Amino acid sequence: MRTCRHCAGAEFVPFLDLGEAPPSNAYLASGDLDRPEKRYPLVIRTCTGCWLTQTEDFADREEFFSGDYAYFSSFSSTWLAHARAYVEAMTARFALGPQSRVVEIAANDGYLLQYVRSAGIPCYGVEPTAGTAAAARALGIDIVEDFFGLSLGRRLAEAGRGADLIAANNVLAHVPDINDFVAGFAALLKPDGVATFEFPHLLEMVRGNQFDTAYHEHYSYLSLIAVERVFRANGLVVFDVETTPHHGGSLRVLACRADCGSHPETPAVAAQLSAERLAGMDTPAFYTGFQGQAERLRDEFRAFLARARARRQTVAAYGAAAKGNTLLNFADVSTESIAFVVDRNPAKQGRFLPGSHIPIHAEAALADQKPDWVVILPWNLETEIKSQLSYISDWGGRFVTAIPCLTLHPQASTR
Repeated sequence: MRTCRHCAGAEFVPFLDLGEAPPSNAYLASGDLDRPEKRYPLVIRTCTGCWLTQTEDFADREEFFSGDYAYFSSFSSTWLAHARAYVEAMTARFALGPQSRVVEIAANDGYLLQYVRSAGIPCYGVEPTAGTAAAARALGIDIVEDFFGLSLGRRLAEAGRGADLIAANNVLAHVPDINDFVAGFAALLKPDGVATFEFPHLLEMVRGNQFDTAYHEHYSYLSLIAVERVFRANGLVVFDVETTPHHGGSLRVLACRADCGSHPETPAVAAQLSAERLAGMDTPAFYTGFQGQAERLRDEFRAFLARARARRQTVAAYGAAAKGNTLLNFADVSTESIAFVVDRNPAKQGRFLPGSHIPIHAEAALADQKPDWVVILPWNLETEIKSQLSYISDWGGRFVTAIPCLTLHPQASTR
């Protein structure tokens, strides 16, 4: 990609260079360990024409979102509670009922639409990855198994499947052609319809040193400044924005069709844009210091692992998450430093992390092997995970997080 994927500009400032890494969700079978892995540069830069922060592209999206894509949303109780609360809030705010239709783009395993369906509201999802689509269908949810964009949005609308509400959680950052993707929402929405988009906020990524949010599946890193421009160019207008604590701090943007303008803009939009401009997100200086932050965190994490090895302490990790793979590969971690990682997702158990080749076990491995340290890789779920694994204090185990700074958590009181 030599020009901006939104405005076709050619002027960029550097944001982050994490070297070469395999796709973060490309988990390996034992037979793959002796074969060369595909690795791609993970380089991110910001367009000074529209302030869209974006990866340089080295592979097609099918390389990252294949049929055996192993991310299933329903394994996080925190995320399920968030999805349920979203459905309740949108149902009340927009008077959704049996006469309405809700569509989720990137419906994953049905984690959200299950609540829409149980509320008696007609719904369907669009999901391109076969494994998660099958899991959603097992819940009785209608799934269109395809990548979303303008063409599919038009076809669905012409088939009488237009939407009163479209939900798009953590997918706007995952699309290589952001213009085509957003235009699909304008095509699929009914005249008074609403589309909501949730995505990690670039402002919080920088403030919180969250460099591990960067991986190949994330094509864009988003501010409201950039998103509003993309939407206006593709038939949508932003009329409200909210913040959520999820994924280290996210925005929920509410938009409607630009040709209808049926939803008045709230003061929250101007307030958020003002906050971003005050932080300098429309200037190059905001973006150019992030590389140094990432390198300092990497070096702190390496130093912790080296100390643990020197003291003959065992280190395990929890959560075979994409962000964890970014951290491990950038820090060049292997099984010499982290013996294994545990995950509740059976689709990942028995496999190996890409790049580091750390084995993935079921959670029972923690009680079996009693590591001295457990690194929480999905740090955004720290509270949930520390509660779930509180029993590691029984043998004196302690938790570690690397983001936003290396933190060795105090040993919890013995139960």
